Amino acid sequence: MRAAPAIKPAANDLAQAAAALAAGQLVVIPTDTVYGLAARPDQTEAIEALFAAKQRPRQSALPLLVANQDQAAQLVRLDRANRALLDQFWPGPLTLVALRRPELTWDLGGSGYSLAIRQPDHLATLDLLALTGPLAVSSANLSGQAAATTVEQARAQLGGAVDFYLDAGPSPGEVPSTVVRLEAGRVHVLRPGALARADIADYLHRRGLAG
Repeated sequence: MRAAPAIKPAANDLAQAAAALAAGQLVVIPTDTVYGLAARPDQTEAIEALFAAKQRPRQSALPLLVANQDQAAQLVRLDRANRALLDQFWPGPLTLVALRRPELTWDLGGSGYSLAIRQPDHLATLDLLALTGPLAVSSANLSGQAAATTVEQARAQLGGAVDFYLDAGPSPGEVPSTVVRLEAGRVHVLRPGALARADIADYLHRRGLAG
């Protein structure tokens, strides 16, 4: 069940956020975990501005939010185990790291060989992603500082570096997503978060997809 926002953004607010992103601007957006700082992944200058606004090192690649699995499959290679995880835990607080498709040329930092992708369980975010397509998103805070669960907390840290703040009230969750990579039937947790490793590993084991 998709999480309804505490404050439902008006349609014109969603349209304004989408327009700002299309123009290469930065937008703070709600998710089901914490607020995110978003940019269009195909806008190189916007990606550079996102790294600068967060004071995030470029070796830490930016993850992507997607509206559905079809969008994800256009970005990364999904094997049977990956798809099983998405079927079970999407939309939700699971960020999956998988090999990016070679034809994808976006520069999101990091090595460039893999991408982190997630479908958030939040109606307002999914409505926005339906308008924009995939978005490069990092938590809406300065690197090393506490993640923002309200627009006010995000604004206090990022201020005028952000062009538009999309307010949907307090985040339904307060813990970032769990970032995982599957390798040879094993679950590697790259960042602990809202989803327990044991739940992921147990599900794959029951499906006969993990050693």
